[in-house]
Amino acid sequence: MKPEAVSEFFRRLAEHTPEPRTELEYGSPYQLLVATVLSAQTTDKGVNLATRRLFPLAPTPQAMLALGEGQLAECIKTIGFFRAKAKNVINLSRLLIERHMGEVPPDRAALEALPGVGRKTANVVLNTAFRQPVMAVDRHVFRVANRTGLAPGSGVDEVETTLMKTVPPNYLLDAHHWLILHGRYVCTAKKPLCSACCVYDLCYWSDKAN
Repeated sequence: MKPEAVSEFFRRLAEHTPEPRTELEYGSPYQLLVATVLSAQTTDKGVNLATRRLFPLAPTPQAMLALGEGQLAECIKTIGFFRAKAKNVINLSRLLIERHMGEVPPDRAALEALPGVGRKTANVVLNTAFRQPVMAVDRHVFRVANRTGLAPGSGVDEVETTLMKTVPPNYLLDAHHWLILHGRYVCTAKKPLCSACCVYDLCYWSDKAN
């Protein structure tokens, strides 16, 4: 996609959703980190249902350790891989206390050193909690980037690199939120709503609906 088309692509997404936000519910960087770890292979809606029970009981790393892995697992048992995720949340909470005085660090390397935290999760926290211009590539962003021709790539790292190079600087801070929302509600995996797409004419997808 040519630079002028990319700029118009994001101008329209921004016009449609002026203030895009994550759909995960959280009250602090720590809660966002936990919610994002829990969201792996699980919907945001499912995570929110679990964290509405969890966060009143354990809103901080210290409270999470006091709650314990067993009670944590009970709170999140409705989401996928809840036992492994409970273990990761307990361990990352302990490391936050030991290494960062209980605070979530605004640093990618430090975040990725925590259990259950990969590059995508780190990028979500850096962008959403600390407003850093980074790109979190989930399945929705990956699909939209490839399907539309915005940033084709065979893997998430390639798509992330291309997006970081091609998204205009004035749109970069919120770009991944716009792409996630567009992929979740318009450019869906099975039946994309091309008739409702604000960037239809810019899209390169050969199978888009007329």
